[in-house]
Parts: sequence; structure tokens; C-alpha cells
Amino acid sequence: MKFSLCLVLWAVSVFAQEPVRYEFRFPNAAHHEAEIKATFSGVRQPTLELVMSSSSPGRYAVHEFAKNVYNVRASDGSGHALEVAKVSPSRWNVTGHHGAVVVEYTLFGDRADGTYDGIDLTHAHLNMPATLIWAHGFEKNPVSMKFDVPAGSNWKAATQLEPRDDGTWTAPFLDRAMDGTTELSVHDWNEWKAGDAQFRVSLHHRGTKEEADAFARMCEATVIEAEGVFGGFPKYDNGTYTFLLDFLPYVNRDGMEHRDSTSITATNDIHDSAAQLISTVSHEFFHNWNVKRIRPKSLQPFDYEQANMSSELWFAEGFTNYYGPLVLRRAGLWSMDRFTRSMGGAVSQVMTAPGRLVHNVIEMSRLAPFVDAATANDPVNYSNTFISYYTYGQAVALGIDLSIREHFPGKSLDDWMKTMWREHPDVDKPYDVADLQKALADAVGDKAFAEQIFQHHIYGKEAMPYAELLGRAGFVLEQHPNADAWMGNPQLSYGANGAEITAATLHGSPIYEAGLDRGDRITQLDGKALASAQDMNGILEAHKPGDKLKARAETRGGHKEVEITLAASPQLEIKPYELAGKELTPQMSAFREGWLGNKALRPLPKLVKYCPVCKRSLTFEYENCPYDGAALQITYPKPGDEKRTGGGTDGGAGRGGRGGRGGRGGRGGE
Repeated sequence: MKFSLCLVLWAVSVFAQEPVRYEFRFPNAAHHEAEIKATFSGVRQPTLELVMSSSSPGRYAVHEFAKNVYNVRASDGSGHALEVAKVSPSRWNVTGHHGAVVVEYTLFGDRADGTYDGIDLTHAHLNMPATLIWAHGFEKNPVSMKFDVPAGSNWKAATQLEPRDDGTWTAPFLDRAMDGTTELSVHDWNEWKAGDAQFRVSLHHRGTKEEADAFARMCEATVIEAEGVFGGFPKYDNGTYTFLLDFLPYVNRDGMEHRDSTSITATNDIHDSAAQLISTVSHEFFHNWNVKRIRPKSLQPFDYEQANMSSELWFAEGFTNYYGPLVLRRAGLWSMDRFTRSMGGAVSQVMTAPGRLVHNVIEMSRLAPFVDAATANDPVNYSNTFISYYTYGQAVALGIDLSIREHFPGKSLDDWMKTMWREHPDVDKPYDVADLQKALADAVGDKAFAEQIFQHHIYGKEAMPYAELLGRAGFVLEQHPNADAWMGNPQLSYGANGAEITAATLHGSPIYEAGLDRGDRITQLDGKALASAQDMNGILEAHKPGDKLKARAETRGGHKEVEITLAASPQLEIKPYELAGKELTPQMSAFREGWLGNKALRPLPKLVKYCPVCKRSLTFEYENCPYDGAALQITYPKPGDEKRTGGGTDGGAGRGGRGGRGGRGGRGGE
């Protein structure tokens, strides 16, 4: 009886918690400002500690969102002003209240992406850690938000937050509120159902409704194919998953995962860049399993007040970077060429970058607070010490997937992912590196195999035998047969006095071996002045690997003359046997199909592309029309489409996600 009474009292205390109520107005949207009111009721502590977050889930560095908050003031429940003392850059203390505190402040936001806020006359794009002042002691309280949109704007809300009949949007506690990125705008809307889940696409763009509809079908195909990896969808908290898409020239390229939604921003339009844009969709949607539910212990709970270091980002981000392109290839949304370019780029980076000899994938992951859109004024040596955990993890995932398929017929990396989801299904059962190794052993039924993989390629710094592994599927990994003369791709700033090296030169490259580095100015190369990139390219194009060039430079030690021995570019590429002049055996073909073939559990929508010149419809395997070479598009051509430039759907095979995230070579990157 005593236990039951305690349980009842506990339940009453929990369910009686007053929600923290936020109200938003945008009277000065033209100048990127929002006016926000937060009401905290039932305040028991004499000093209410207010906080503006310093970091945001999905980012691993500190961003100090308080820099965009001002006019902070507070009153009690009767409207009497209260004293507000700023005690740190991101905290304020409020005293003298009688159980209720109303906080009002102005928020500035002019960077629409997955981390910050974008407010103007066309929309309000709100990432909640960059938006909400919250309070210690109220983390478990429900949260309510009301958006008062500008008169005549016709803005509507798109968000994973739960709608209420009174026009508010709610979350059960602070973490879920912080996860509820919201787009207020006039946007195109599409939705469909798959199993018990409802999927929705909010698209704020300048394109046509036909383009919005066609892109939504591409999203649907991606969703269905991704489900096949895990064998089912997660249970979405409100039964829905929402894609929040802003494809506008004035946003910033990014992608950010949330529990039941994703925020994706890009300056490209669908007409010219559908293949690139869908890569971000694929990456971010895969995160609703891998990182939002299959969660590292190092990120759970997330600390909004400091940087969050994790040893597992090579799996959480890197494996997602592998599955983004793989899902698109399996769904027929990406051509074989685009897929091999993505995988080849990752393998080439890992095989040739000097950073692999400095840090293993775990240590690379721990560097995220320094590189994940972090800023600093002092020079760094990342070109010689760092490989993005997105890129490194993608290459590791590729190697492990092919290795599992070789050693354990009928099994694959998909089985490892299924095991992780079964053993770590949500944030209440997070994992660490040891759990990853155990799950791999369980997935393949071989503890020794998992130990070998982790000792050599996770804790160790060995590259996987990619050429041998890819050969099983009928692919070659090779240096370009006609590799250009290469000096090391130094970052240069050209001027009348020559070319100044602006970043550390690459360890082992010809220019590094010649003793030149950041701050040195090359005044003459091969007897010629260097005033532009065209001058540099002209010199290199006139030479071949092995040629020796004389260079004159102004260095910190004075005038210097050096000899640079050109090398062949170390860049590697993956190419199908059919294009490499090799025989594709039936065994290789079957292995490849088992790897890259469709794994969807339900029918995919039928998708076609169109040629704007001859008007033919073709499958998504094609990027250019085989009859006239025109770039294909995803909607039926209209007059004038044949004159448009920009590469059609061939928008590049960058990371399926956030621009610039994870440092050099990262999320395309979020």
C-alpha cells in the first residue's frame, strides 16, 4: 500500500507539471528579428537560472547561440519587472519572483540551416537550440509553442512537434522541444503512408508544384529502400516523419537529422540538382535510425551547454555516409557512375591522406568539436592530421560490408545494422565502441572476425584491402591511367607578386618535400611568373610526372630557390570491370547484385526522367540522354527547358548531407 501511494504521488507530481509556454512574433522579420516570450510557472527555486544553449544536437562543436539574443527582460506573473543578472555569456539569473517568471527577448537570425535560425519576409526557419531560452530545473516540463505569423503572410507551420486544437505545438519535455525544428512559410506539401507511418514533405522553394511532387516521389523511394536495411521503420512519436526542405538561393547548404524529421537547406533548385539534393535526403533519413535512436552513450543525454565529444561518430556519421549513396543506388535513384564516384572519393581520401597515419577512426571522431563548423583564428595542420569521420567511416563501412559478404555468404553490413537496432533500439539503451564490436560478432557469428576488424581498422590505422574486396564485385580500384603532373594541390592566393601558400602543404607531396609551406610566396615557377591559377595550370599541363621544376620563393627566412619534382596525382578511382576492359564473371555479377540490388520490403514508386530535347522518358539510371546527350530532368519538359544549363540532375556526388559538417571531406554532409 505504501509503495502504491508513493507511485500515485510521483505520478501526480509529474503530470501536474506546468508546461513552459513560448510565444513567437515576427514584427521585424524584414530585419531578421523575432520577439519571443517564455513563461515559467511553478518556479520553486529562489533564483531561476536561464540558459541559452551553446551547442545543438547533430553538431559537436560550441556555437554560443546567446550572441544573437538581446533585449532580455523578465517580469512576474502580475507584470512587475524582475531583476535580470547576466552571470555568464549564456546565462541569466532572475530573482524576486513569486512562483512565475515571464521572460521576453529579441532573437536575431539570418542563417537558415540545420544549426542556426533564418528569419525574413519569406519564412522563419527555427532551430530550437538557437531559438529558446530555457531554465535549469524545467528540463522535464512539457513545452508549448505558439507562432503568431505576420499578417497577410499565409505562413503555415511544418514541424515534428505535436499540434493541439488551440493552435499550439507541443513536446513532452525540453529535449524533444529542442529537436523540433520548425519551418514557418508558404510551402508545397506532399504526404504518403507506408505501413503505419505517415511521411510528409514540406518544400519551401521557387520551383513548380510539379517539381515538388516529383521530388516527393524520390523521397518516397528513398524512405522505402532505407527501410529494407533495418527491416522496418521506427515507431515515430506522433506517427509521422517530416522532411523540412528549404531550397532557396539565400539559405545555407546543410542537413540536420531529428528524431522524427530532418531539416535540409540548399541553394540549388530541384530542376538542376535533384540527384544532389536527394543524396542529402537519403543521408539524413538514415539518421532516424542511426544516431537518433541507435545512440552513442557519449551523446546521451546531450549537453546543450558545452561541446559534446564522441568516439563513435565514424559509425554514427560515417556509416550513414556509406548508406546514403548505397540506398540511392539500390533504389535506382543514382547511376552506377555516381555511386562509384562517391565510394571512390572516400577510399581515395583514406588511402592517400597522411592523416590516417596520425589518428585512427575513433580519434578522428573525437576531433569533432574542433572541426564540425567550429571556428578559430589560429592556423591548423588538418590537411596532414585529419580525415573527416564522415569520409573515413564511409570507407571503413564499405570495406567491412564487402569483407562480411566475402567471408559470410548471405550476410552483410545490413545484418550488423539490424543487430545494433535490436540491441540498442532507442536512446534509453545507448552504445559504446565495445558494444559495436560485440554486435558485429553477433551479426556474423564469429567473434574472431569482429576482433580482427576492430584491432586492425578501428583501434588500428590499417587501411582495408579495398582493391581485393572490390574485385569480388567486379570493380577495379586504380590510379587514373593518365594522371596529370601533380605538385600537391597547395592552397594559393595569387597576386602581382606571385602565389602565396595559404595553408599547410600536404605531407609527402612534391611541394612539401621541396620545403615550402604556409606563408611562403612562390614568385617564379619553371622560369615563369605566377599571377593566376591559369598560369599555374599552364605550367603543370606542359609537364609530366617526374619532371623537375625550378621555383623561386620568398620565405620567412628570406629568398629561396628550390627544385620541385612533380609526381603523378595519387587520386584513386573505382571503375566497373565493364569499363576497365575486364571480364565481369557470373560470380562477380551475382556478388554485385547481392550488394547493390533492391532490398525494399514494399513496392517502390515508378520514377522516370525526361529529356528536354527529344522528350523521351528514361529510367533514373541515366543522367544524360543517350540519344542527344542532354541533361535529364525529373519533370516533363516545358518550352525553354532545352535551353537551361546547370547539368540537369547531375548536381555532383557530394556527401549525402550537411555542407561542411565534419571538417574537410565531410557531409558533402547533416
